[in-house]
Amino acid sequence: MQINLDKKTGALIAIIVVLITIIAGISLSRVSDDGQSEMHDNRSMGMHNNSHSSKYTGADVMFLQMMIPHHQQAIDISNIALKTSKDSELLALADTIIKAQTSEILQMQSWLQDAKTTEDMGHSMSGMGGMLDDKELSALSAATGKNFDMLWLEGMIGHHDGAIHMATMIRDASNSDIKTFGESVVKDQSAQIEQMKAMLKRIG
Repeated sequence: MQINLDKKTGALIAIIVVLITIIAGISLSRVSDDGQSEMHDNRSMGMHNNSHSSKYTGADVMFLQMMIPHHQQAIDISNIALKTSKDSELLALADTIIKAQTSEILQMQSWLQDAKTTEDMGHSMSGMGGMLDDKELSALSAATGKNFDMLWLEGMIGHHDGAIHMATMIRDASNSDIKTFGESVVKDQSAQIEQMKAMLKRIG
């Protein structure tokens, strides 16, 4: 009886060992497959991340780099108006410009970040795209009353004209978001130019 029991025990142990070996083999196979799958997913994700910059052409990036400081000057000029002008329509327009262009700067900065580039163009924007130079900014800051309102409107009309010209340069942009943004700049600022021309007639 003892011998038979030992044989049965030995057989049972052998079966258990085989089962453990099979289970271990399956587990290792799953780990290997999961690891390969994860590596594939990571490689795919990396390729996707690296492809972001391909959504933007050099013209797209240059437009954004130009338009951000252009918008910032419009905001700065409008802040001067809020502190100086007494004209209610002009004040309302300045406030609209500040809010709209601040939001647009954030959007453009997001696109540049997505394109993996910076805002810096490496040269001055002064005098380009309707931007006011130092002399014009000094004259505006020193002006008061009706004279200020006239200078501000004339300066902002020229500033908007510059932005519209810049925006029309990317009307054939391959990036649909930037193309739509450019179209919005043309539409909104063209309407504001007409408003400011009417204001000049009223004030003058």
